[in-house]
Amino acid sequence: MKLREQMPELNGATAWLNGEQTKAQLVGEKPTLIHFWSVSCHLCKEAMPEVNEFRDRFKENLNVVAVHMPRSEDDLDMDQITAVAAEHDITQPIFVDSDATLTDKFDNQYVPAYYVFDKDGQLRHFQAGGGGMKMLEKRVNRVLDEMKRGD
Repeated sequence: MKLREQMPELNGATAWLNGEQTKAQLVGEKPTLIHFWSVSCHLCKEAMPEVNEFRDRFKENLNVVAVHMPRSEDDLDMDQITAVAAEHDITQPIFVDSDATLTDKFDNQYVPAYYVFDKDGQLRHFQAGGGGMKMLEKRVNRVLDEMKRGD
């Protein structure tokens, strides 16, 4: 995805965990963070406490949705996805993308990967890799500040 592109529709999930979300529910009120992860991704598991802390700190001002992106056949086991999500306290809605439907719409190749959309559904920031939560926080704060100012 390129900056300023619209958030794709969140359809085509193999399953939803922790409640289903639609683009219409996410766009309009507040910005959205969509993060891609995988049960076989060590960096994703290392980053999850920071993602969760981020989710909890911004919960009043930011929608957060997780996307489980399988990297191999082993990542398709729903029981394992559910267990790892519980083990790592992923309480936000999880789009299970076993058919790579959303992965393809985002043109995403990485886990972990983070996409920040403004309240109007435009992509404002993308980053991939295990570190960089400070940069992610800076970008989210910028989008929140613009929203408060009415930019």
